[in-house]
Amino acid sequence: MVIIIDYGMGNVGSIFNMLKKIGADCMISSKPDDIVQATKIILPGVGLFGTGMERLRELNLIPILEQRALADKIPVLGICLGMQLLTEKSEEGNADGLGWIKGETIRFRFSNNSNNLKIPHMGWNEVSPKQDSVFFNTSQEKQRFYFLHSYHVVCQDQDDALTETNHGYPFISAIKHNNLLGVQFHPEKSHKFGMEFFKKFMECI
Repeated sequence: MVIIIDYGMGNVGSIFNMLKKIGADCMISSKPDDIVQATKIILPGVGLFGTGMERLRELNLIPILEQRALADKIPVLGICLGMQLLTEKSEEGNADGLGWIKGETIRFRFSNNSNNLKIPHMGWNEVSPKQDSVFFNTSQEKQRFYFLHSYHVVCQDQDDALTETNHGYPFISAIKHNNLLGVQFHPEKSHKFGMEFFKKFMECI
């Protein structure tokens, strides 16, 4: 059973529909009794970093999420803000994150914005694998995903970086550390590439 965490910050309906489309056993919940039964967890998120952390604390979800992610080591996927919350802190309100992956979340900075690039980074863009994984292969065709974000993750350990994407400069668009996976893009809005990504997530241990 995949539990999609509902803490009032995510596009949970679209994720649920995509998972159902590929035949996944899934549920939207914020109940610890459900989360303790999960075989995989998805932490979605759209909005402010500080608000996301506040909502997790208000719902008393951090202890059970830490138990499942860090002690039980079940697969956890963070999407967009959910990926950013896996890091130690964010410039967005100078808020502390979950700290499960060493790194921080920073705002896009364009020193010479000759192309008039906009923030937020919004729309379709390619992801380029930095290393082979079950999710991204360096020999695959170019994969395009849908993005909507103003901040991006900087990893302390570059071995945690799975892919990068260019928006003014290369930024990390997917991360992985042991059982923890994060993607800056929205696979639930990325049609065939998003569907294939979710299939691979369902197949992972």
